[in-house]
Amino acid sequence: MSAESPAQSEHYLRVFRRNFRAWRGTRPFWAGLFVLLSGFPIGYFPYANLQLGHLTLTMATTAGAGSLIIGVLLVVLGVSLWFQKHVRVFAGVAAILLGLVSLPVSNIGGFLIGFLFALVGGAMAVSWAPGVPPADAPTEAGPAVGDAPQSATPPSADTEALPVVDMAKRPNDLSGAGPLNGANGANGRTSAG
Repeated sequence: MSAESPAQSEHYLRVFRRNFRAWRGTRPFWAGLFVLLSGFPIGYFPYANLQLGHLTLTMATTAGAGSLIIGVLLVVLGVSLWFQKHVRVFAGVAAILLGLVSLPVSNIGGFLIGFLFALVGGAMAVSWAPGVPPADAPTEAGPAVGDAPQSATPPSADTEALPVVDMAKRPNDLSGAGPLNGANGANGRTSAG
């Protein structure tokens, strides 16, 4: 290869994978996936028929519409966790509550599959916190344990010093620092009697 030859272009699958990984890292992706997956068994099982040989088992409940609503809401919450990351606490709490409601309504929460996915996904959504961008990340050496945090901007010479108020000279001070409080340290209250 010579210095004048053009650089090889990167394969589009590598570019897609790198972009997807960057997108996935800025939001509660796995929480959204668990919540999304929890909606399918909760919404599906009340309408499913199980064939055991020639025997058909219908698992329909009287609250089939409630199961469908819970399942659809969980799918919507999972998708909203992917695309609206600022609603993560609301969506996580709502997923946990919908998972709990699915226990009596939807065949023991989709035979515990949907219930457990909703609980795990909701807990992951509530506990997720956005990461620190690499530019703001602390250095390896970092400040020592007892050091005071450094200000982002140095103080300028233009700012005036704020006036200092002597708390002991204020007659209506009830904080306990004034001369009216006596030697016993009462904080401005007088005893009755």
